[in-house]
Amino acid sequence: MKNRKIMFMSPHHVETVEEELVLKALGDPEVLVKLIYSLISPGTEMAMLSGKEDWAKLPLCPGYASVSRIVECGKGVQEFQAGDVVFHYGNHSEYQVVGAQDVFIRVPDTLDLKWVPFTRMATVAFTSIRVSDIELGDKVSVTGLGLVGNLAAQLARLQGATVIGMDLSKERLRTARQCGVDYTLDSGEGLMKEQIMTLTKGKGVSSHIEATGVSKVGVDSLQYIGSQGEIIFLGSPRGEYNTDITDVLNYCHLYNRGCITFKGAHEWRYPTEPNSFVKLSWCVILALSSSLCNNRSCTSNL
Repeated sequence: MKNRKIMFMSPHHVETVEEELVLKALGDPEVLVKLIYSLISPGTEMAMLSGKEDWAKLPLCPGYASVSRIVECGKGVQEFQAGDVVFHYGNHSEYQVVGAQDVFIRVPDTLDLKWVPFTRMATVAFTSIRVSDIELGDKVSVTGLGLVGNLAAQLARLQGATVIGMDLSKERLRTARQCGVDYTLDSGEGLMKEQIMTLTKGKGVSSHIEATGVSKVGVDSLQYIGSQGEIIFLGSPRGEYNTDITDVLNYCHLYNRGCITFKGAHEWRYPTEPNSFVKLSWCVILALSSSLCNNRSCTSNL
């Protein structure tokens, strides 16, 4: 059997590889799938391609989210069968063996399959809302309106907030407006603090979601967060950035008539399976995210 896959061979060097796939007998909890669509995560996969991520040693076959058809199931797999179309976390590989525990959702026949992999982007965005204190009537800002930031902005609106989205890309700003984001600001034009203070009547936002992963953007965002507000780091910070940490810490302790709380929103903050110590596990969040991404009003403009 021939298999095609994308390989990151060395820093900034990508190849499409075709190889003979020699399959061993499937383990009891494993399934063999054939890829239909896979989705790229620009932030994570570009970081992998840089060769600077310790957890992603090159060469490797990258991947993030996939929709595939099951070819064969191991003897211990009860919940799926050959022919099922499933959403799963997988690689950019035509054929791959995955654990049944990683095949998260069986896809209904009525769905347009190209939208299914976007589910994972929604699960990432969901984390920022779950860790936040966003309530009905709040003013929330979001820096970075790519897939994850856009979905986080939409989720914040569903939580009852008025949302201000910021990005350097005019196309992303246009898309955010089409997706219902209340206000959009071009970061390249500067004066973000002044514009946000005008929109919030001088109070600043109560929650800020930082989705770019650019450290300087996060630090610059502190100046327009209001008293007792919070900054939520949704994008993983990467790259060197030098600043005066005392000034940053004073936003936590001294400025704005009260503290700003720093929160991390990495997607693996929550466990995969339900347990009695968390309100939501990834199984539940995935189901909610799937509903969001299958709502064409939320995703058709992305």
